[in-house]
Amino acid sequence: MIDFRTIFSIAVRAIKTNKMRSVLTSLGIIIGVAAVIVMLSIGNGAQISIQNEMKSMGSNLIMVRSGTSTSGGKRMGHGSQPSMKASDGNAIEQKIKGIVMAAPVLNDAGQIVYGNANWSTSIVGTDNRYFKIKDWDLKYGRYFTENDVKNAGKVAILGATVVSELFGDVDPLHKTIRIKGIPFTVIGVTTERGQSGPGMDQDDMVYIPLSTAQKKVTGIAFPDMVNMIMLQADSAESTYSAQEDIKILLRQRHNLGQNKDNDFVIMNLTQMMEMMESATQILTILLGSIASISLLVGGIGIMNIMLVSVTERTREIGIRMAIGAKSWDIRWQFLAESLVLSLIGGIIGVMIGLLGVGLMSYFSSFKAVVSVTYIILPFSFAGIVGLFFGFYPAYKASLLNPITALRYE
Repeated sequence: MIDFRTIFSIAVRAIKTNKMRSVLTSLGIIIGVAAVIVMLSIGNGAQISIQNEMKSMGSNLIMVRSGTSTSGGKRMGHGSQPSMKASDGNAIEQKIKGIVMAAPVLNDAGQIVYGNANWSTSIVGTDNRYFKIKDWDLKYGRYFTENDVKNAGKVAILGATVVSELFGDVDPLHKTIRIKGIPFTVIGVTTERGQSGPGMDQDDMVYIPLSTAQKKVTGIAFPDMVNMIMLQADSAESTYSAQEDIKILLRQRHNLGQNKDNDFVIMNLTQMMEMMESATQILTILLGSIASISLLVGGIGIMNIMLVSVTERTREIGIRMAIGAKSWDIRWQFLAESLVLSLIGGIIGVMIGLLGVGLMSYFSSFKAVVSVTYIILPFSFAGIVGLFFGFYPAYKASLLNPITALRYE
């Protein structure tokens, strides 16, 4: 019966005898394990960041924006053609299966003034469905009432950034601000949402009733016009099935002939999120694969050193065989040394990898996220590499002729 305790004890002693060589031998494994942990954590952090950003925008969302227009031979951007109406959103909500809510949105920008303070921000004309779709709560105050919407009430809900810039520590509730010179009463403040997307502050916004934006603030040329309709489906699957139905309905409502292009753009945020998640998963696998090359290089280094060790200890092998050691005893001895070297390198690599992830998260705004799997996977692979690349030197040592080995100088 093989005494593994004795074999590993001998292996540890052999490694201690050549400390510097053992450290240099394990260096490839150390770098490889640390690199895999850092790279996988970066990919995982990117994926979680994307998921959080998309969740902050709402779940199961479809955006329908006005299409492009042409002016002087130049094609303008999305939303430049005034084709969407709030009534389109109501029709979609009522007629398209799977769509549970539609919120009209009319965007603008302007200067907001309170006393001696002023701030340039985004102005969003909408109704309460907008907040429900985005699952946004108010920090305090109230939402728009039916009377506010019906009578184009001059009331406003402020984002946290606007409150900070205009009011500081003063309670803004029931205070009067001026939006493009028009007085509005502050009726509520949204909870902090933070950044979304590349530099977009979700708290740097002012919300007013859609009717007020249409009639008193934006000065639109067409009644009922909006820039965008935000739709919420009852499931992620429904966002896909509803897209074609929405296109057919809007083409009918906009009287678009068979040869006419759409005057609107449909964006499925669920699809966009899935594509981005798929891209980050591929990136994570790619980064992990590149980092894993260091583990293979480390394994080759272990094999080379173990071959040298077999040559140096040929006489020792001969003595062990002469006193009764079997071929498998010799084989296990060198396999154990290779495995111990790999596992020690793996442990050090895990510690360095976790330190690297911690330092990255501490000194940068990007948060790399470690998973237990990202620790177990490279550590286990390090052990497998040690056994794989240690097998040939161990096998070569076990085939030595005891008499020839004893004569070796």
